[in-house]
Amino acid sequence: MRVCAVEIKSNEMIFCLLEKKDGLFQIPDCRQHRLQLSKDQDAENLHKLQFTLKKLVEDYKIDAFVIKERMQRGKFAGSAVGFKIEALIQLIDTADTFILSSSEQKEILKRNPIPVDFVDTGLKKYQEPAFVTGFSFLSKR
Repeated sequence: MRVCAVEIKSNEMIFCLLEKKDGLFQIPDCRQHRLQLSKDQDAENLHKLQFTLKKLVEDYKIDAFVIKERMQRGKFAGSAVGFKIEALIQLIDTADTFILSSSEQKEILKRNPIPVDFVDTGLKKYQEPAFVTGFSFLSKR
């Protein structure tokens, strides 16, 4: 299964492709690691972002998106623009979408620790939360 693990920060989505095949994890190369939604009030920008995401699904044969859950209320709540981005992802009909909470990630990682140091993955430091989300999701399957 190939997933696109996503962390949404403000008006930006940071992602990492991960694949688990025959019990082995792989990190496929990807042309982009982040996308930004500027001018979220403009419907054309929303359509462009969703088109880009659909193209990503098609080009990299992504089976599912896994989004790191954000709080809806309180001091650490996600932004309104971030929830728009989340909705755009969920409305892509060619890939499933799953949301993984931090507590669920911690439980999974206790049972299945990441077997490699993040530095050795070749990913950018800002992709680490997305990588951990994707690894956790694929480990529970």
